Amino acid sequence: MAQGTGSINSDYKDWEWSDDAGERARLLQSPSVETVPKSAESRGNRPGATSALGAVFIVVNAALGAGLLNFPAAFSMAGGVAAGVTLQMCMLIFIIGGLVILAYCSQASNERTYQEVVWAVCGKVPGVLCEVAIAVYTFGTCIAFLIIIGDQEDKIIAALVKEPEEAGSSHWYTDRKFTISITAFLLILPLSIPKEIGFQKYASSLSVIGTWYVTAVIIIKYIWPDKELVPVEIPTSPSSWTAVFNAMPTICFGFQCHMSSVPVFNSMKQPEVKTWGAVVTVAMVIALFVYTGTGVCGFLTFGAGVDQDVLMSYPSNDIPVALARAFIILCVLTSYPILHFCGRAVLEGLWLRYTGVTVEEDVVRERRRRLLQTISWFLLTLLLALFIPDIGKVISVIGGLAACFIFVFPGLCLIQAKLSEIQETRAISWWAQVSYGVFMVTLGAFIFGQTTANAIFLDLTA
Repeated sequence: MAQGTGSINSDYKDWEWSDDAGERARLLQSPSVETVPKSAESRGNRPGATSALGAVFIVVNAALGAGLLNFPAAFSMAGGVAAGVTLQMCMLIFIIGGLVILAYCSQASNERTYQEVVWAVCGKVPGVLCEVAIAVYTFGTCIAFLIIIGDQEDKIIAALVKEPEEAGSSHWYTDRKFTISITAFLLILPLSIPKEIGFQKYASSLSVIGTWYVTAVIIIKYIWPDKELVPVEIPTSPSSWTAVFNAMPTICFGFQCHMSSVPVFNSMKQPEVKTWGAVVTVAMVIALFVYTGTGVCGFLTFGAGVDQDVLMSYPSNDIPVALARAFIILCVLTSYPILHFCGRAVLEGLWLRYTGVTVEEDVVRERRRRLLQTISWFLLTLLLALFIPDIGKVISVIGGLAACFIFVFPGLCLIQAKLSEIQETRAISWWAQVSYGVFMVTLGAFIFGQTTANAIFLDLTA
């Protein structure tokens, strides 16, 4: 993309609420990557900066996660392997395009986080909407994580106490609500209270290992299936043309790494848009192979009868699968505090903007507010997870929000960035990029509206 003349909205007075943009950027920084302030002096080979190869692995890690458990069910909803793979390939073009647009706008606006880029490029209203969307998305993802913990613990406990698959829990200490609650209070809550999160590097390594292991188990179980694993029915075409769109929330949720992409881009030794385009292309292709392998093999193993969480379809006494469940539980236990940190930071930033109070003036009240925010967030997500046992319902909602981060906000940024360029004549490439931005916004709005309406309809008819 051609650079315009000058930065986009580089005058921080345009922000209206606060002049403390540097401190706000630090406060809202993603905990998954450490960045260096981006300036003319810091460009080039900076000590400790991330290499292109390192950036690939960080982006892959940000994309891969517990969302892969839902991909076999997404292939079933889409109408089979051909429809699922085709849908992924088509969406991947726009997913990569969105990541490149964010890097371009980050470079033009000199901002280092997703929400700060949207604020600087698009203005106050889209900026506030973006931060609210991030808060809702991270809140919903935390609910999904707790549901995943309950799903996996159900199977592990059933194997340990040797209960029949259909019997359900017969003891109070094996009840799903009790196991989720005790795990959450003992492990998740203490990790969520601190102001800073220092273990994310270890959590990232654990998440990568767990994700690849789960994928390997699902593929191996398809190649050498157990005798009792017989698919009910394997659809080869979608039941209707609208059925294909039901898989979109899962794909968006799985490939959504855009919120982390801006800090990763700015942490590179040479943060250039062309280099970043190669980085995200390689990263997304790797993620595509992982998700496709999981989705295809899981779907072909169980057919239309696959559960929303594919691991729930396997018997409890399967040792390799039990280890995969343990990996997923550990990944989720360490991922919940990180997602909560992101959501809490956005809420804190919104609060500081509205009140006009700087971080330094609000230290004592920040501690009390952080404790109140953390406990309220934790209890609400736990309560909803206890009464929403189906992870598919949660992903259908937050998947629609993920589409906003992938399509809508990057599209708006591209449109505004091109409109702000001072040019005497509009070249064909300029019109092409604006048109591409309009299409991304339209597509993202359609996915968000369709998935949200579908989720509400299913809840009302359930």
